[in-house]
Amino acid sequence: MASAVAVRDSALTARSLSAKEASSEAALTGTGFNQELFAETGQNQKLVKRAELSLRVGNPLDTEKPLAGLLSKYAAWASSTGIYENSRRYTLRVPSNSYAPFIAELETLGRVIHRSESAEDVTLSYYDLEGRLATKKELLKTFQGYLGKAKDIDEILTVEQRIAELQQEIEWTGTELRNLSHLVDFSTVNLEILGPVTTSSYSTPTLGERLGELFGSFVDVLKEGFIVLVGLIIFGVPVLLVVVLLFWLLFGKIGLLKKLFRLVK
Repeated sequence: MASAVAVRDSALTARSLSAKEASSEAALTGTGFNQELFAETGQNQKLVKRAELSLRVGNPLDTEKPLAGLLSKYAAWASSTGIYENSRRYTLRVPSNSYAPFIAELETLGRVIHRSESAEDVTLSYYDLEGRLATKKELLKTFQGYLGKAKDIDEILTVEQRIAELQQEIEWTGTELRNLSHLVDFSTVNLEILGPVTTSSYSTPTLGERLGELFGSFVDVLKEGFIVLVGLIIFGVPVLLVVVLLFWLLFGKIGLLKKLFRLVK
């Protein structure tokens, strides 16, 4: 009887906590986002900032050293780099509190030919995840406390299953929160550095280059001629033999066609 009462009390408490969890989540994910309420509670707006910047320079190679200096100055880094003959492409991550001055100094590396910026407001999602994580951690502690008070195997299994579910939910929610927090804390700048539009990519061929091209063309002609000759030998000779054989049968000594004409007459 006492065990049944304990199980009933645990079930009631679990339902009560689940209702509390649902109520907390509903409060965080309400349809209206009150910025004044967030300001009063000391919670800051969370923005994910991104920028696209294209610069024209005299020589892309000359920008590598000053760019490295800017990255060091602002504790930024390049998460990806692409180096080409006449251009450079970088994906840069910079602390969000240094985003504006970092962009301003990047523009001094060359002439701006394109710039675009965006700021996504993820405040609601951020504090929603934060609240859910705190609620689930509180529930985990409560159910861990129930585990020591369980009276039978069924109650132990029920509580352990809920603990495992909460641990998995906490891990997922924590990962999402960390990823979002990283995007908020470090802005993304996609930088493209382009060299001059007109470059002397081609020059007059030298005598050696012309002779090399002539020799190469001659070799190509020989190759084509050899292929044609082999084709004639492989396919032409049998065809010629067949034609000779037919002529001999129809018009030669045997003269089948001649004999046919005579019979028709």
